[in-house]
Amino acid sequence: MLNHNGKFIPESDPAVDNRGLLFGDGVYETVRVLDGKVLFLEDHYFRLMAGMRIVRMEIPMAFTMEFFETQLIETAKNEDCSDSARVRMTVFRSGAGFYLPQTNEVQWIVSAQRLPSGLYCISQERYEVELFKDFYVTRQLLSSIKNTNKLINVTASIFANENGYENCLLMNDSKNVIEAINGNLFMLVGNRLTTPPVSEGCLNGVMRKQILAIARTIEGLEVIEEVISPFDLQKADELFITNVIMGVQPITQYRKKSYGIEFSQGLVGKLNAQVRLGI
Repeated sequence: MLNHNGKFIPESDPAVDNRGLLFGDGVYETVRVLDGKVLFLEDHYFRLMAGMRIVRMEIPMAFTMEFFETQLIETAKNEDCSDSARVRMTVFRSGAGFYLPQTNEVQWIVSAQRLPSGLYCISQERYEVELFKDFYVTRQLLSSIKNTNKLINVTASIFANENGYENCLLMNDSKNVIEAINGNLFMLVGNRLTTPPVSEGCLNGVMRKQILAIARTIEGLEVIEEVISPFDLQKADELFITNVIMGVQPITQYRKKSYGIEFSQGLVGKLNAQVRLGI
């Protein structure tokens, strides 16, 4: 039996006895479901498969893209939110063991929550950020996947909340800016759009990939993956954050520097046109 908050429960209860909880031994994908379809399905599926391989999990034979899609959509339907939902699949290693697991077989859980809107929209509200300096993200392959050890993101979120910021920008062990708490970072300076390369330790974001592809179709815009230093932020015309749930979130303020949102607004229009074609 396990003692859970003073109440004894069966030791096999997966809510408290799993390697995802005990060791952060898990990976996950958070997707957006719209009108009964998973947006950017292939990108999410292959990123999940890559993450499982990187941490040496055994991928079940039944774990096809069709299986992945079905579980996500059925969970959204069960929660009556398949028209617009945030759905997360978490995969964790099965069995007992300490740092050395007894097996590489996996279990998985899926959850879904309703989203308030269908297509992506852009916020024009104040959105101020600050650098988070308490902890740094390491430049390694594990930092590029969605793993269940997110203590840096959690503590940065608490810091932002306590100090009245909407978000924080995370830095790597070379003190370069790599991403926000909940998404990838883009910087517009003149006709140059920059985002840090994945090798800097940022998440290999699905929306990051979509925005890069869209931006490269814009005539006269130079799109590069390059290191961003904290000093570069002061030179930017626009800064924005991307993820598959919110799409594009413009940053309006960093310290004494204010930013525009015109380019971000144009990107959201192009992104929604792409989404409409896909559904």
